[in-house]
Amino acid sequence: MRFMVLIKADADSEAGVMPSEQLMAEMGRFNEELVQAGVMLNGDGLHPSSRGARVRFSGEARQVIDGPFAETKELIAGFWIWKCASLQEAIDWLKRCPNPMLGESEVEIRQIFDAEDFGAEFTPELRAQEERLRIEIQEQQRQQDA
Repeated sequence: MRFMVLIKADADSEAGVMPSEQLMAEMGRFNEELVQAGVMLNGDGLHPSSRGARVRFSGEARQVIDGPFAETKELIAGFWIWKCASLQEAIDWLKRCPNPMLGESEVEIRQIFDAEDFGAEFTPELRAQEERLRIEIQEQQRQQDA
């Protein structure tokens, strides 16, 4: 099972306040543990919403809304992608995490859909397309890293 672990933003992260050297070192050690255990697949921090945008869809219409966005508690400051055997395993890992913010913080865990979750609607043709795209993305990443 794959999980997206969403680190919620706070007023400091939205103001662009960078984490302390101590917090960066603690998170680095935690990330090392995750990687060594084969749990962490990806993860990054996000710039404040003032540097982002949203696109609102209504039928065929598209409306661009520039950041910043008002509801800080609904914003994401960073994420991990983890591979765990269960939600409980992901929770157990997260309970070992250093507090990602200076004060109170909240981190959300959401399971990522796998192909089997979509049932018959995810036809063999759509599955083949998905696999082709995954391979293409991996190849692009290899080329960028070279």
